[in-house]
Amino acid sequence: MVGTALVGKSAIYVYRAVKSGSAVSGAAKVGSYYKGGFEKVMTRREAALILGIRESSEEPKILAAHRKMMFNNHPDNGGSTFLATKVNEAKEMLVSNKQ
Repeated sequence: MVGTALVGKSAIYVYRAVKSGSAVSGAAKVGSYYKGGFEKVMTRREAALILGIRESSEEPKILAAHRKMMFNNHPDNGGSTFLATKVNEAKEMLVSNKQ
């Protein structure tokens, strides 16, 4: 009985460490993201960081990343209108510069 409780407690400890990212280091952290603010005039670099893709990504990948970000941040789903605007602006910048 004590052994089962100990295993369960250890599993919870490991789960919390992995979820918070303290169990791994560097870029492999769970939930790592760009923690900077927005620039006054959006650049291609910032647009790529917002969508979580490379600046040189092809249009289908840009649109897929945009769709995913909008699903998570759309105002109808409780997201912020400011963030939704930035996500749309990032998509427009990356797609328009590809043409």
